[in-house]
Amino acid sequence: MSTAGLHILVPGPIEQRTGGYIYDARIVQGLRDRGWDVRIHSLPGEFPLPENDAFVRVLASIPDGSCVVLDGLTLAATPEAIVFHRGRLRIIALVHHPLSDETGLSSDMRELLMRLERQALRAVSGVVVTSRFTADTLKRFGVSPARIRVVEPGVDKVGFAEGPGLNEPPELLVVGAVIPRKGHDVLIRALSSLRHHAWHCVCAGSVERNRSYAKLVMGSVERNDLVGRIEFVGECDSSELDDYYRRASVFVLPSHYEGYGMVLAEALVRGLPIISTTGGAISDTVPAETGALVPPGNSEALSGAIRSFIDGSDGATTRTRCKQAARRYAVTMASWESAVIQMENAVAELA
Repeated sequence: MSTAGLHILVPGPIEQRTGGYIYDARIVQGLRDRGWDVRIHSLPGEFPLPENDAFVRVLASIPDGSCVVLDGLTLAATPEAIVFHRGRLRIIALVHHPLSDETGLSSDMRELLMRLERQALRAVSGVVVTSRFTADTLKRFGVSPARIRVVEPGVDKVGFAEGPGLNEPPELLVVGAVIPRKGHDVLIRALSSLRHHAWHCVCAGSVERNRSYAKLVMGSVERNDLVGRIEFVGECDSSELDDYYRRASVFVLPSHYEGYGMVLAEALVRGLPIISTTGGAISDTVPAETGALVPPGNSEALSGAIRSFIDGSDGATTRTRCKQAARRYAVTMASWESAVIQMENAVAELA
């Protein structure tokens, strides 16, 4: 148990419904359940640059000897402040994936973020990452493997998906904010070539995080005459999301990059077949026998993969085979309780 207290810095409220924030919130709750005194500091500003002054003030306010965990989204704030305070605070970074690997950044912004991240990661006492892929990625930032611990997300054991009703078409489910990295534009292009097949697609996730991109995606749905076939339901609470998972036939994630892909794990634990890409850590998260992975950004390959899961009796056979594999894998997946214990050990070793 922590004696000096654990302070976690995140940009914005931790209650946000994205993978990284959900991970942070589950770890915080788990540590508190195990007796830790965890204090959350929500920083103003948005990715990729939270407000520097607020970051500096919060670090300065934390008592000497405390352990501080910086969510990776804060690392570009002020690396100099980390250097200034590391003598009196035990500072750890929690990296879901490098900021500079986000899709859609300008080259200047990518270079700036990489420089700031490198400075911050060299200044902290250790780094927790959410996948072995990200651990390997941090080598280019000069982080020694001895200073890295991997704590993958856990899952809650829930019932298996039931699929759509009798005589209804296959239900494709996509979960993720409508931002460039998630590849919704690639999905629309893929589905536009399958309009003569039977399917329905639900996209659950915020359309407010990148409004210009969301507008582009929804405009593409209209131009390709897919209104009613593709449904954007916005950001969902856990109960609503459970309902969408329950009714799904296949889970689709066309991301260009994932540092782990928590929604993929959520689909697998429900026994859903997976169609996704090889972007980032996805190949490590999704067992090959549970679905199909295609190169990121390749709409033709994605279209072909989707067709193989929805096309008549052959598609039904493919879904059944991958569903059975996913159900077998689901029983082996680690719990959030296990992830919390791993985090507890990582903090003790790195701080």
